[in-house]
Amino acid sequence: MSKQLLLKRTNSLLLKRFICLATLPWLLLNLGCEEAEVGSKQRPFSMYFVPHIDSQGITTTSEHMATFVERFVSKRLYNKETGFYVKQAVPTSYIAVIEAMGSGKADFGGITTFSYILAKDIKGYELEAVLMLIRSEGHLSYKGQFIAHADSGIHSLKDLSGKKFAYTDPASTAGYIAPSIHLRDHGVQLGEVVFANRHDNVVAMVYQKQVDAGATYYTQPRRVVENGKVKEIIQDARAMVKTQFPDVEEKVKVVDYTMDLPNAPWAIRTNLYTDPAKNQKVKQAVVDALHAYAQTKEGKEQLMQGHNVIGLIPIEDSHYNEVRRLLADADIDVETIVRKKAKKAK
Repeated sequence: MSKQLLLKRTNSLLLKRFICLATLPWLLLNLGCEEAEVGSKQRPFSMYFVPHIDSQGITTTSEHMATFVERFVSKRLYNKETGFYVKQAVPTSYIAVIEAMGSGKADFGGITTFSYILAKDIKGYELEAVLMLIRSEGHLSYKGQFIAHADSGIHSLKDLSGKKFAYTDPASTAGYIAPSIHLRDHGVQLGEVVFANRHDNVVAMVYQKQVDAGATYYTQPRRVVENGKVKEIIQDARAMVKTQFPDVEEKVKVVDYTMDLPNAPWAIRTNLYTDPAKNQKVKQAVVDALHAYAQTKEGKEQLMQGHNVIGLIPIEDSHYNEVRRLLADADIDVETIVRKKAKKAK
């Protein structure tokens, strides 16, 4: 055999070995790292909740809730205690929850009314509202409220002109969207604006006079009978800081309210599985689990503690059409505000 032919065959063999070695990691990766199914031990069903009030309280509640959902759905799907795995998380911002659902990192979201519209309509993410929060006295709607310190000299909406003001989060319906529209409609121009991330933070900032006024959610007071007399117990954002500031009702007053808003939805991704039938089956199981949880003694206590609500009811997407009409005329570029807020935070 000639030297030239031997060299040619040697080079050909080396090339084949190189190709095999180069493609082996890719083959192993694709054979051994196939994406695990949602609800499996390797890829648990992920429930995310916006940090609209005390994050620790929401975390504790969601941990209890996730455990209940895990057992309930496992029994429904597999007739045993385990088999459908669930995990929970409370990210640091509303937008983080929205983006997690959009990317498929989160499968279920306890979000706000506007966050839902932003995710589904504006960003085009595949999700569906399935449950709605029930607030005190069975109310299915709430409002935004404008608050100020009792000795601030602020007595009406007009008095907010030029004042330092705290919103919660750009994707908060009662803590930003509705108040912004209300101020615009009344021709009020604020001074410096800050975002406090959570409703309880806004109340604390107003109480401590770090800002002149702020916007939070408002829910009608709960009525109880004590010693034969009817007593009203506040359920709005001020209630979240009463332990820290017992005199918050006297020191922080409500100046005005926004329009009524439908209570916040809890939503699920509609593309959990490629099989539509399985999507529907798991969705219904999760909805039934959460509805059942809200009927238990522990569930009622945890929902009140973590979310300041008394229950959950099934809901459809069309329930939020009125909010869609409201936002169509709002002309608020939330995504730009979110980017600016994130850049400032860095």
